[in-house]
Amino acid sequence: MLILSIILLLLSNAVNNRRDSSILYSRVAMIILAYSTILCYNNLYTNFLINGIYIFGGLLLFNNYILVFNIFIFIITMIILSISSFHSRKYINKQIISISNHINKVSYQQVIIEYPLIILFCIAGGVFLISSADIVSLFLSIELQSYGLYLLCTIYRNSENSVSAGLTYFLLGALSSCIILLGQSLIYLNTGNTNLENIYIIKNIFDTIINNNDELLINNNYTYYYWNSIQYSLTIFSIGFLFKISSAPFHFWSPDVYDAIPTIVTTFVAIIAKISILVFLLKIVYYTSSNFVGVSWINNLLISSILSLIIGSVLGLTQYRIKRLYAYSTISHIGFILLALSINSYDSIQAFFFYIIQYSISNLNAFIILIAIGYSLYSYVWYDKTVSHRILKDTNNSPIQLISQLKGYFYINPILSLSLIITLFSFIGVPPMIGFFGKQMILMTALNKGFIFITLIGILTSVISAVYYLYIVKCIFFDERVYNVNHNINSSNITLSSSLSFPISTITLLLISFIFYDYNFIIY
Repeated sequence: MLILSIILLLLSNAVNNRRDSSILYSRVAMIILAYSTILCYNNLYTNFLINGIYIFGGLLLFNNYILVFNIFIFIITMIILSISSFHSRKYINKQIISISNHINKVSYQQVIIEYPLIILFCIAGGVFLISSADIVSLFLSIELQSYGLYLLCTIYRNSENSVSAGLTYFLLGALSSCIILLGQSLIYLNTGNTNLENIYIIKNIFDTIINNNDELLINNNYTYYYWNSIQYSLTIFSIGFLFKISSAPFHFWSPDVYDAIPTIVTTFVAIIAKISILVFLLKIVYYTSSNFVGVSWINNLLISSILSLIIGSVLGLTQYRIKRLYAYSTISHIGFILLALSINSYDSIQAFFFYIIQYSISNLNAFIILIAIGYSLYSYVWYDKTVSHRILKDTNNSPIQLISQLKGYFYINPILSLSLIITLFSFIGVPPMIGFFGKQMILMTALNKGFIFITLIGILTSVISAVYYLYIVKCIFFDERVYNVNHNINSSNITLSSSLSFPISTITLLLISFIFYDYNFIIY
């Protein structure tokens, strides 16, 4: 992936600046990701990967669950790239030439050649981050991923909002990287090594002290000091990661950034960047959780989980911009994921994996539907009582910025409206949607471990967050339509292309048909 990305980057400067060059590069990037998926799939369940294998002197670790998440990231990225790899509209009657300009109209990211190449570098950083077994390779991997994300946020060079959001993301991302680097330095200062396997050995030594009831060592002040120093280092280390996944109370940057950057870029930033960091956090929890009595950095994840659940649900009630509402929805769901991490049991890890997968799929579908709605409204005029008639422009890949712009959309495209409603119901956790099973697994595991208060918070915040999801449903189905047909454009023969309709229909079917799978097999 890295070699082909570098070759394509060099070629992009040599070829002429054709309008469809980025579309062709996006298709090539999809082929690269498909080939990487095949490579990972062929190595699943091989003998040398059962217990894992270290490469590059112990910097990277590969095993089966890492390969599964690599495949998942590749597939999600291919779906995101498919949006910009083909024209968004097609016409039914090919003899109609007058509307071809409206069908073949491309978005700005389809003109920028570097767009798919930057995504490949981000994916490479995410794959290395999941596989990192050393805090040195960890820092290099997360910076490789972060630099690509900063560039993606500012890819619309002529957009003041996009550049401002990218600069905000860069400055706060640099701050979080400094915090991570400080935590790594303190870990190395206290342990004398950078390998996670060695930290795991130190953790087992303290567990052995507890299991053998060695009162001399347990009551030793130096033992407490040494263990607490490691835990404080891990606390600082984890704060940097909580910053990057926009978990409360370090969430303040994400609504502004999500709202200002292009919708197609928001889809990538909101999903892929979080998957790799959360999977690595699970690895850190596994290597450092201990039965030794003292300070535990995992309690910080529990506090952040509670704050994320409350802040993501309550502050989302006041939002009137759709992508800001998605941002607070993400913060709320991050709270459930961190709760599964904090419990740190066999059942909670299963729930953690399942919740990440189902929420990533649901979030992907929500953003793709938002983009599709923008493309489908190109031949309509939006009006209200305060704004004069104006044509919706999709130069930013989606003209949908306000929730009020969805009023009465059911009367324009009922199928797309139903798909969005199913996705929102999955966010709420309404059975039989897949989101219900994800929340049920985490809350059931929390109850079994005695986290009754946090379980009540999770249930109450889910009910509160349902209010702003249902407000979108009310706007789509029950409000008066705010669109008129633009008679200057013949839209009777225009329809969405398969690059949008096929992913939406497939993911929506998956969200609603999960009830037919063996749920007990997933739990046990």
